[in-house]
Amino acid sequence: MKKFNTLFIILLMSMLSGCQSLVDKQVEWETIEPETYPVIRSIGYAPIDAQQGANRSSKMLMAIKASKLDAYRELTEQVYGQKIDGEQSLANLVLRDDQLEATVQGVIRGAKVIKSYPVGEDSYATELELDFALVHDIYLSTAKPKKVKKVRYY
Repeated sequence: MKKFNTLFIILLMSMLSGCQSLVDKQVEWETIEPETYPVIRSIGYAPIDAQQGANRSSKMLMAIKASKLDAYRELTEQVYGQKIDGEQSLANLVLRDDQLEATVQGVIRGAKVIKSYPVGEDSYATELELDFALVHDIYLSTAKPKKVKKVRYY
């Protein structure tokens, strides 16, 4: 009798798992698009005289590049945020060492330079803009996110 019950359970399990393959389905997908796209801007600054270069023009070119990198850093902060690490040490209840470190990490695609211009005689500024409609298009071309639109069972 015990052998019959075990055989019956095994037979029933195999029949139930076999029925699962009888149902076939077709899934239709659609892409997800947000309702609005923000546009964010950043400005980066760099001093001209502090740059390395043989003459004023080469220092100015280096300041233009440095201000662009600073604008990208600020844009990355807005998109991804900042990581802050802090450390303090005490000795005899007196603060001896206080350190604070901020880092930014991320990938920015689709940003464009709005303008680069001198600020006074000793600095350079670069303005960047990031339109998330373009970022979304770039994302769709690489990731192709989808959601289930319709499922048909046969």
